Amino acid sequence: MTYGLTQNGFKVGRQVPVAVLYIYKGIELGESYRLDLLIDEKVTIEIKSVVELLPVHFKQLLTYLKLRELRYGYLINFDVNMLKDGIHRVLNGF
Repeated sequence: MTYGLTQNGFKVGRQVPVAVLYIYKGIELGESYRLDLLIDEKVTIEIKSVVELLPVHFKQLLTYLKLRELRYGYLINFDVNMLKDGIHRVLNGF
């Protein structure tokens, strides 16, 4: 997927870190998430291979969109008979 996107002129970041800073009782606690793919700094793609997508998978992607202040994301599940059935668009309403 990365190869095809870059060959078509897109800038693709893989495993892009998203730092989250929490302060608890005056102590900084950092946590880092990773976006599977970030396309042109505008669209994130979260890749799964599961029997069934659960609400938590959609919430995970929405959280990434909110943390990066992005509008569009795609959740792609490769454990389907037809790939078109595994592609879901997620929008961040800000």
